[in-house]
Amino acid sequence: MKSLLTQLYAREPLSRSAAYEMLSRVGNGAASDMEIAAVVSAINMRPNVLSEIQGFRDAMLELAHPIDLGGLETIDIVGTGGDGKDTFNVSTLSSFVVAGAGYPVTKHGSYGVSSSVGSSDVLVALGVNFTNNQSQLLATLDRAGICFFHAPLFHPAMKNVVPVRKGLKVRSFFNLLGPLLNPARPAYSLLGTYDRQVARVYDYILQDAPRQAYTIVHALDGYDEISLTGPAAVRSRTGSTILEPGDFGFDRLAQRDLYGGSTAEAGKKIFLSVLDNTATIAQRNVVCANAGLAIRTIHPERSLTDCVAEAAESLASGNARGVLKRLL
Repeated sequence: MKSLLTQLYAREPLSRSAAYEMLSRVGNGAASDMEIAAVVSAINMRPNVLSEIQGFRDAMLELAHPIDLGGLETIDIVGTGGDGKDTFNVSTLSSFVVAGAGYPVTKHGSYGVSSSVGSSDVLVALGVNFTNNQSQLLATLDRAGICFFHAPLFHPAMKNVVPVRKGLKVRSFFNLLGPLLNPARPAYSLLGTYDRQVARVYDYILQDAPRQAYTIVHALDGYDEISLTGPAAVRSRTGSTILEPGDFGFDRLAQRDLYGGSTAEAGKKIFLSVLDNTATIAQRNVVCANAGLAIRTIHPERSLTDCVAEAAESLASGNARGVLKRLL
């Protein structure tokens, strides 16, 4: 570990194999908290390196608890977090809306570390129980159209990292890795990033998974999702573009419209209000925009506005609310 840390502090990029070795040591408990903090700090002080992210991802997926979907094609809607915006749980809500529209969702997420309330925090507040038992998860997916992969149960390597991340309370490369680590390797992914350069890294990595269709989003004002507060850069296997709020059929929002509060109970209140169709127009619109883009990831031949309309119908009809009821 000493030689790898020396290389990092000299700002020399790690090869994919060296990065794999480093994170394998961390995951296997062979690195101290001080060494883990040193790794996080050294990597935070310079731009992301593709070979390092690839190697870190290789190690994490190798150590992960596997899930076999038996060929079922699902979608994950997930962001890096770490954008510092304190929005409500847009990606998690979008997942329920997409499931309500009839598309199976395998959602990967965890507790908030660099943000106030993560997807796991709000789901616990709603009464969701987590498991990594494959038969139970597949039964839940069949019944509710969604199941949740709580990252600590699927990535035991992270138990060695969580105390350090909570102590540092800063965004790290683990934020970047999270959306790339869904243990089910879903056929479709909508991934949000806090940084445009991170979006490019994702694009390079996912190009090597030819069977996976993906959309990568970075709002130009810093959100790791479609925020409708301004334009967003969007990438897929077929190219890149800039989407404005009007492309979704919506007006531009203000940042205050998306505030989610600082507690899981506040997040739960907004979550239920969206599903119960009592939320603000802004909250409803931003969820429909992200859910619509997720549906378009599955059906790229369809117009974005048609996909957004399908998402809106999932909410208005109560189908998205029914997903939560069946999940619980």
